[in-house]
Amino acid sequence: MGLDEYALLIAITNTATLCTGGAVALLSYRAFKRTGSQALRALAIGFGCIVLGAVGGAIAHLYGGNVGLGVAIQSAFTAGGFTILLYSLYAETTTTTTVTIRRSDETERSGD
Repeated sequence: MGLDEYALLIAITNTATLCTGGAVALLSYRAFKRTGSQALRALAIGFGCIVLGAVGGAIAHLYGGNVGLGVAIQSAFTAGGFTILLYSLYAETTTTTTVTIRRSDETERSGD
């Protein structure tokens, strides 16, 4: 089979990558904006990088006619994206402190 026979499969799989990866990147970014966590920011960037590589590779495959360039683009962005995802696992996160507040009538009873 030549490249033309795979064009539909390439388009379908890259569309799925764009939709699912884009959703993960968007949700990660929203979580970053809500929490300020640098790990979530790196997660969003990493998935965004992987999605961009898939789209860029597909464009090179389907419209540029250069399979080698498409594979190189997709591979480079995927490697970079996974590197950023790995970083996100080790990024410093803010710690949450839990505070327990007792009602005043409980503290009065314990003092008796």
